[in-house]
Amino acid sequence: MGAQVPQVRGGRASQAAPFQGNGRDSRGAGAAGPGKRRNFVAHCGGASSQQGRCRELGPESPPRRICGAPRDGVPQQTTQQTNGTSHGKTKEERAADRAGEAQGGKPAPEGGERAAKKIGGLSRGTGAPGAARLAEAIEGLRPEYPLALLLELGKMARSVFYYHRKRLEDRGKDRHAAERRAVASIFFEHEGRYGYRRVTAEMRNRGFTANHKTVQRLMSEMGLKCAIRKVRYRSYRGEAGKAAPNIINRDFSADAPNCKWTTDVTQINVGGAKLYLSPILDMFNGEVVSYNISRSPDLEQVRDMLDKAFAKFASLDGLVMHSDQGWQYRHHEYRRRLKERGVVQSMSRKGNCLDNALAESFFGTMKSELLYARKFESPDEFVKALDKYIDYYNNKRIKSRLNGKSPVQFRSLFEQD
Repeated sequence: MGAQVPQVRGGRASQAAPFQGNGRDSRGAGAAGPGKRRNFVAHCGGASSQQGRCRELGPESPPRRICGAPRDGVPQQTTQQTNGTSHGKTKEERAADRAGEAQGGKPAPEGGERAAKKIGGLSRGTGAPGAARLAEAIEGLRPEYPLALLLELGKMARSVFYYHRKRLEDRGKDRHAAERRAVASIFFEHEGRYGYRRVTAEMRNRGFTANHKTVQRLMSEMGLKCAIRKVRYRSYRGEAGKAAPNIINRDFSADAPNCKWTTDVTQINVGGAKLYLSPILDMFNGEVVSYNISRSPDLEQVRDMLDKAFAKFASLDGLVMHSDQGWQYRHHEYRRRLKERGVVQSMSRKGNCLDNALAESFFGTMKSELLYARKFESPDEFVKALDKYIDYYNNKRIKSRLNGKSPVQFRSLFEQD
């Protein structure tokens, strides 16, 4: 024998055994009975110690036996032979047994075969079925077969199956049912004045977290559309003509009448028709010096407005006439007429309504107190009411900034002083 075996006395090895075969230490395995000696050499041969593969050598005979080897001629199945089987049965057979036991307590191999055939049929074609499709098939077979069997045949984790089953259940439900009710409630509560942005903001105030795009889609699906704000009239038509400098520069105060005037054009919708109002206001007291109302915002409207204003005063030298950059005020005829009367032209900056805030304020007041306060059946009816309102506005309507006086009263007191 090429190996040296240590002698064991009293349960302890007197000398360490030399290394054998696999590069691991070998130790004595215990003490023998009186008068007997047994030599043990542990040899793992590359396998793990958990598998219990060791070799035992007797005192005289060199033959070696692997622990767990077959005894009395009975063959032992190896790990590779038992992989995928249990007690000599394949996976399919064990699955069939479980299917039969779940249904009647007796194995029914043909039941598992039918389930395997149905699930396996999904893989026919160019590729394997998707997880969602496989989960749908498993859900359809659950009344006939146990879930564990179907998951094993489909090679699907239980968590993956329940995930896709929940998605299948949610497919037929309205995920935004609560949001739909809230959108409709908010829309009708505000009588259709809210668009999707304001509806979204109100929903967030009520605890919802819906995105504005979701709210817009829901409103579209339910046919909810807010009242469209009427398009404002814009007189700007590009760089035609010549622009004047902004002399007023938002200084709307004046020390005396006829020092600073302002003008603008606004659109008025009455009975399906459009009217255009063009007034001149005195910045000293807000008085309407002259005005023209027409069905078309043309140059003739501006001519008439200027004629009425210029006819009231013999001299207007040094007067500053302010306006926006509308095409009427950039027209060479308008500029020429101002120059002939010694009027200095001033213009707001482009696209800045606050530079002409005095005219915009008058339009807002007139529409709130006249146009929106009453219902007019025809444009002619509104024109008559406008004549009366402007007379009322100049002579009777008091203003806090005028010390509780009307524009005409305030001007009269100034002229008396």
